[in-house]
Amino acid sequence: MPHLENIVLCRESQVSTLQSLFGERHHFSFPSIFIYGHTASGKTYVTQTLLKTLELPHVFVNCVECFTLRLLLEKILNKLNHLSSSEDDCSAEITCETFNDFVRLFKQITKAENLKDQTVYIVLDKAEYLRDMEANLLPGFLRLQELTDRNVTVIFLSEIVWEKFRPNTGCFEPFVLYFPDYSIGNLQKILSHDHPPEYSADFYAAYINILLGVFYTVCRDLKELRHLAILNFPKYCEPVVKGEASERDTRKLWRNIEPHLKKAMQTVYLREISSSQWEKLQKDDIDPGQLKGLSACTHVELPYYSKFILIAAYLASYNPARTDKRFFLKHHGKIKKTNFLKKHEKITSLVTLQLLTLVGHDDQLDGPKYKCTVSLDFIRAVARILLNSRKQKLRMVKSERR
Repeated sequence: MPHLENIVLCRESQVSTLQSLFGERHHFSFPSIFIYGHTASGKTYVTQTLLKTLELPHVFVNCVECFTLRLLLEKILNKLNHLSSSEDDCSAEITCETFNDFVRLFKQITKAENLKDQTVYIVLDKAEYLRDMEANLLPGFLRLQELTDRNVTVIFLSEIVWEKFRPNTGCFEPFVLYFPDYSIGNLQKILSHDHPPEYSADFYAAYINILLGVFYTVCRDLKELRHLAILNFPKYCEPVVKGEASERDTRKLWRNIEPHLKKAMQTVYLREISSSQWEKLQKDDIDPGQLKGLSACTHVELPYYSKFILIAAYLASYNPARTDKRFFLKHHGKIKKTNFLKKHEKITSLVTLQLLTLVGHDDQLDGPKYKCTVSLDFIRAVARILLNSRKQKLRMVKSERR
């Protein structure tokens, strides 16, 4: 479908697979489909776009919003009721407390003429939250086609693999479809597709290339990159608007925007300031460090040894790998084995605070790889705090000896 290929970019294989599974409107589709992949890999967008473009009857539910069994079942039934009835007929809300009631009510609703001879799709986004609900819920959804004797397909969207869903007692196996991360070429193509009409496609593509050069090592989230691209594009256009450069002066435009993007990585990406504050800084040409209310090192309460790990992570992120032994080994000898669990907990806390970012996948055989995202000034401030605390301890020891 040419129209669909222009809307959904870099997901041709997944779209083709889903179209094959859906088949014709009146055909019985696969009972359940499990789609998984990392955040911002296009799972939700592709599924919703495909169902809307093909005009297939579907219900989309977010499992984060529907955090109890009753909320989830009622949400599905009420949305389905709106599909099968006119606005006047579906004024009353349906109540449902158990999965048995859900099966019975589902049969009644799908008797409607407009749902009778076609597949109904139930899409459950953030499906990993189903594991926290009743034990019979997931197996029930997997066998919903069999239990209701209706032409229905349940689509699960999740960020975790199917193996972490499968109950110990066994269940009906869904069709599993993986959405891989976007490559840098995919991101370049998708983000370049969003170019403003007043500028040429080549001009915007050059800007996206610079943006990815700065952010790709620390962020591969399409939503984040799209947000940063929109936010910083006016600064890239500034020399062109002022008449100081043309659209083809790539080198001059790069020199103008690169330091600005690095500042954005230290402030906007880390959520130290909001998008509106960043736009104000661009207009007023103020340094981010001068902004009142900007979270600084003094506002981040880190455990004592986590500060050492953060400094080491910064050095490891910006120094060549061949110098690691010189910096991190005492007398270039072997490091004694320490408690890995405690070290891992400290690293996890630094990732949660967005001071470290996971660069590779967390399932790599040689262990996950991290990159330090804080600035040199931040690290200097942390080191200063550690130095002052050591001096205070020395003073206390000296005073006790006296």
